[in-house]
This record gives sequence, C-alpha cells and structure tokens, in this order.
Amino acid sequence: MNKTISSINRHTTYILPLILLVIDYFLIVGGVTSAYWLRKDWIIPVMGNFQVRNIYLFVITPVLYILILFLCNAYRIDMFYWDKVRAIFKGVTYSVVVAVFLMYVGNVSGDVSRLFIGFTWVLTILYLLIGRWVLERVLISLKLLAVPVIIIGAGKTAELLLQSFERNPIMRYQILGFIDDNPVSKKIADKYQILGGFKEIEAIVKLTKVQHVIVCAPGLEAKRLIALVNSLEIMVKNVSFIPELMGMPAANVHVQGLMEENMILLRVKNNLARPYYRLVKRIFDLVVTLCGLVVVLPIGLIIAALIYIDNPGPVLFAHRRVGKHGKEFPCYKFRSMIVGAEDVLKNYLANNPEAREEWERDFKLKDDPRITKIGHFLRKTSLDELPQLLNVLKGEMSLVGPRPIIKKEIEKYGSYINDFFLVPPGITGVWQVSGRSDTTYEERVQMDSWYVHNWSVWIDIVYLVRTVGVVLMRKGAY
Repeated sequence: MNKTISSINRHTTYILPLILLVIDYFLIVGGVTSAYWLRKDWIIPVMGNFQVRNIYLFVITPVLYILILFLCNAYRIDMFYWDKVRAIFKGVTYSVVVAVFLMYVGNVSGDVSRLFIGFTWVLTILYLLIGRWVLERVLISLKLLAVPVIIIGAGKTAELLLQSFERNPIMRYQILGFIDDNPVSKKIADKYQILGGFKEIEAIVKLTKVQHVIVCAPGLEAKRLIALVNSLEIMVKNVSFIPELMGMPAANVHVQGLMEENMILLRVKNNLARPYYRLVKRIFDLVVTLCGLVVVLPIGLIIAALIYIDNPGPVLFAHRRVGKHGKEFPCYKFRSMIVGAEDVLKNYLANNPEAREEWERDFKLKDDPRITKIGHFLRKTSLDELPQLLNVLKGEMSLVGPRPIIKKEIEKYGSYINDFFLVPPGITGVWQVSGRSDTTYEERVQMDSWYVHNWSVWIDIVYLVRTVGVVLMRKGAY
C-alpha cells in the first residue's frame, strides 16, 4: 500500500472554505458595484437621490452575504454541484432581502432603487456561480485541494457512487483506494488500489491518516454495519454510509434521531401527493411559460413558415397522449413529418422486420422515413416541442414531468402507472437529460417514478437548466 495524502490535501477541509470566503468577498463586491453602476449610469441615468455609500458596498454587503451564505451551507465542500447552486441561490436571495431592509433602516442610500436590487440579485448569483466554477476547474486541473477519502466496499453500490462522482466533478475527492474482503467490481479493481480487507481497516486509516470514509456495503449485516460505523467515528472526522434502501425517494427525506431508543427515524414526503404543492407547481409553470412566450413566439412564427415551405400542409400536429388521471389530450408539436405519414409508416414496418421490432419496443425509430428535412433539425434541437407550451397554459402538461405516453404504453408501466397518473406529463423531464432516447424503456419508467416521488420547485429549475444544455449538445435526440 503506497497511497498517501499530500500535505495540502490533508488540510482541504480548512483551506478550501477560507479560499472560497476570500474569493466570495470580491465576487460579491463585484456583483453589487456592477449593479450600482449599471443602474446609476448605464441603463437609466439617475435624476434623483440614488447614492449608495462605500461602507455598504465594501463592508456591510459582503459581510452580510458571507454570513448568510455560511448559514445556508454554501461553504460545505462535500456537497453535490446542484446542492451548492441551491445553497448559493438561497443565500443570495435571503441576503438581498436583509440588505434591502438595512438600506431602509440604516439610510445607507438616498433612494432604494428596485432595478438596483434586481441587478444585485442576478449579478451576484451569476458572479458567484461563475467564480466558484472557475476556481474548481483550476483546482481540479492542478489536482489541488481534493478531499482524501477511502471507500469501504468494492461492489455494485460503489460503482454507482463513483458514477455519481463523475457526473458531479465539482465535488472533488482524492480516492486513496478501497477496502473489501472480496472485491466484486472488476472496474474498481482495475482502476483503484484495493488497500486491504475489513480486518485491516484500523491499520489502513492510521497509516493513510485519512479523515473521510464512505461505507458502501449495503449488504453488510446490520450489527456489523453499526459496529463498523461506531469504530470509524472514533478514528476519523467524517463517516458516511449507504443504507440498504436503494430506490427510496431521496430528495425529500428527513432524518430524526431517537436518542434514548437508539433509533433513526426516516420521514419521506411525496410533495406532489399534496394539493398545495401541485398548486405551487402549476403557478411555477404559468409564470415561467408566460415569461418565456416573449422569446418563443417570434421563433415559432419563423419555424411555422419554414415547415410550410419545406412540405406544404398543416404547421401543427396534435398527437393523442395520456396525461393526468389517465385522460387523453392533444399534445401539440410542430409538424416534423410528411403529410400522410401513417401510411408511410405502415408500409415501412411491413417491409422492415428490424424496424418493426424497434418500433414495438420503443415506439420510436432512429431512421424514420417520415421525417422531413426541417423535421430532422427540429427534432435534433427539440424545437418541434415548443407548441407544447400551449398544453402547459391549458393545464394538460407541465414544463417538467413524466414523459407523455400513448395509450398502448400504459401496460408497459405496470405498477408505476399510478405515479404517472398523479401529475401532468412534462415537456422535459429526467429521462430527457439522462441520455434521452439512448436510455432503455425500463429506465425511462423508473425515471418518471423517481421524479414524481422526489419533486420540488428546485428540481424543476435544475432540469429546465439541464435541458438547455442537453438540447444545445443535441445529445440522444432523434
């Protein structure tokens, strides 16, 4: 065993938060001063008494923001990327509210400008996200300030954990190696060092001086797992473990310790099963859709003209889809197929057994003879789905949700269909940003179920943002 921790990485948990704090100070000052000058001189030159004192720009605001960001866990280094984004979003939002209050009470400015407040909120979040991302990219490229960790267990669960780390590269770990008596994963054994077995855990921890351990052995007997965690807690600062609860809704889990009973109580909550949260989701859909129509309408008119020029006929196509409570509705799309597409499909499937098998399996064809020239572009860019915003306004669809299906697909959902019927289907969703058409049908069904059980407004925001990235990369769409 020759894995050791570099002296600088050994102190990552202390050094990195301090670096983030210093950088955040300059980013916050940059965001506030940019908003101030943008409001004061560049957009609408001020005629009144709008003046912000330097003590507000360089002392009060950054100190206030950093304090609230700390309270929102924005300086935790073991968080996944989107959890960090949420912490920054919440921290800046709360900070702006408190800062406005102080501006009024402390009279640090002559007049409080609403534009200044809006610019401050937007620019500060933007500066912090970009600044943090650049810093992380630099540290990763230099291989500095990673969190040294040892993972106990080298099976399928550990593989899934590594997959999660790879999807969230900003959560940086220096994996020293794995501990397992019988490593199951060949992928792990080929890439990482197996440091030893369970009996050697104490010796390995002392030798490497690691302070972060993750236990990935959900099949371990409960008494052995508890004893292992208890012993590790004495040796290291941070112990994480994955319980044998794979598939349980994870986004809305709350943990409560029953101390005298020596028990852990897990409370899971399905937000979408509650009318209040369904109303919140509906309001979110309407607000975002109405704001988005300002940009979408001109683009839609141009697309409509191109469709008609390429293949004269109806511009919109309404396909019957199954929605909330199992009710069918017309799902609108820009027409991407030739007129008379159904007859063409029947003839094509009759003469191509492989294509017929693909259609019966996935209800999609990679090489679809019905698609027009402009249709290929619309599908690749997902612009054919823009008319579904009309479905959102009508309440038949949501911006984010399960994949809209046809009636024949209901039987493929099995017991998961009750999850699907709970909410309107979405224009985008988990499957669209997780490989899209490259995923298997069973995986899509499980993704739809996961979304329903884990929904929150933040999850909708995350998947809307991720959808933009997937569409720009044109990944998996056909």
